[in-house]
Amino acid sequence: MPDNKVPAELPLLDEDYALTPEQIASYQENGHIKLDGVAAPDEIECYEPVIAGYVRQHNHHDKPLRERDTYGKAFIQVGNLWEFSEEAARFVMARRFAKIAAELMGVEAVRIYHDQALFKEPGGGFTPWHQDQLYWPLDSSNTITMWMPLVDVSEEVGSMTFVDGTHKLGYVSRQLISDESHKTIGSYIEGKGLATTSYGALSAGDATFHAGWTIHSAPGNPTESMREVMTVIYYADGTRALNPDSRARENDLKRWLPGVNPGELAVSPLNPVVYQR
Repeated sequence: MPDNKVPAELPLLDEDYALTPEQIASYQENGHIKLDGVAAPDEIECYEPVIAGYVRQHNHHDKPLRERDTYGKAFIQVGNLWEFSEEAARFVMARRFAKIAAELMGVEAVRIYHDQALFKEPGGGFTPWHQDQLYWPLDSSNTITMWMPLVDVSEEVGSMTFVDGTHKLGYVSRQLISDESHKTIGSYIEGKGLATTSYGALSAGDATFHAGWTIHSAPGNPTESMREVMTVIYYADGTRALNPDSRARENDLKRWLPGVNPGELAVSPLNPVVYQR
């Protein structure tokens, strides 16, 4: 749990970010949206060194890129930074971000599922097609991920590509993120003639939000700069835990919902309410 005091100069990130009815409707129709300037440049300037520092400390990769599998080449992945320090917790628990999540989903309150730093190294590989909620033992479609770059992301690197409307389909494939999921889901997208959206270059502090079932992927990083991204996953308060139907969901239940049994409310010390209307 956090054990550091938060420097007073770190921004609170509690001011409202105004959404339009058209933006909310677009998210609910397509399952994804890009929002400009969710965090201001001076705010990112304060938090980027904090988050990047913890990623460096907790990077588990001990092999060079060329020796890793597709998943390992995709990114450096560090979860629940908010447990490490009050500095990271202030970012992850930000009222501004959580309020956006609640309003896009049209719910009264949201809890944290977990956060993840996803840093794509120079030369890092692509992220295969997948659905996040394949991993989550949550009995609700009201789940959403905020994906925010902490550095400018060029057109060459790009943001994620989303498959429009696929949040309404539920399971498309039960394959975890892998070459196999990329092939299977890619064939499904092509066979169905599904439309895709890529938002291209993003500035630090811009953010995309996507639903748990929305199919998405990300390109590799051909540049010499680290693609630094921080994500926060939210779900509607009142959601119950599912009986895990896979090893991945069993693992997630134990790690991110400790002490919660299937059928019970998805509430543990790791899942605080971060916004309530």
